[in-house]
Amino acid sequence: MGRVAIVTGGTRGIGEAICKRLQRQGHTVIANYAGNEEKAKAFTEATGIPAYRWDVGDHEATLAGVAEVEAAHGPVDIVVNNAGITRDGTLHKMSFADWNDVMRINLGGCFNMAKATFPGMRERGWGRIVNIGSINGQAGQYGQVNYAAAKSGIHGFTKALAQEGAKFGVTVNAIAPGYIDTDMVAAVPAPVLEKIVPKIPVGRLGMAEEIARGVAFLTSENGGFMTGSTMSINGGQHMY
Repeated sequence: MGRVAIVTGGTRGIGEAICKRLQRQGHTVIANYAGNEEKAKAFTEATGIPAYRWDVGDHEATLAGVAEVEAAHGPVDIVVNNAGITRDGTLHKMSFADWNDVMRINLGGCFNMAKATFPGMRERGWGRIVNIGSINGQAGQYGQVNYAAAKSGIHGFTKALAQEGAKFGVTVNAIAPGYIDTDMVAAVPAPVLEKIVPKIPVGRLGMAEEIARGVAFLTSENGGFMTGSTMSINGGQHMY
């Protein structure tokens, strides 16, 4: 059965792979994006998936954006909170803006999207929310107190909201990717990346499609008995 799905940060990287996978499963998929108009346009032209622009860290903008999507496509039953940014630096050098932007978007975006969609899912008796966390939210990472805190918060948010949704047929789960071959990881300096890959037992970076497969299961009917869980997809780098 096809449902309406929103994937935040859906026009690039992991989000793009998730959108394509859900589309292949027969869902009506909508990608959210924040700023790159050129990439969003190219994504829609290539996939046929509409892209809607709003900042998931802005509460009112998110409520309005989801309302616009529902008016055009119908009630949203699947939400994948994938949007995220990095503003790396040690605490000694990190500004409050660097801290606040990451918390506002990475963690606040999950709250805002849930506020916009969770009530409707409860009323209809079916829903799937998947929050994209991170291995660095589980294990921590030098120079990422903001990112690690936000991603760790996502894991706690997931467990709490899952308890609220369970009796209404709404599951809430998280995926914690390891190092995935995306633009974000490509931006990591080569000497640093050369130290990371040998620490991954399978001996390589992950692929965005491997995260998308996890989302596909969690958002399916087959995932109905799994809620409040974090699926670690990291090549064995951190067994949590």
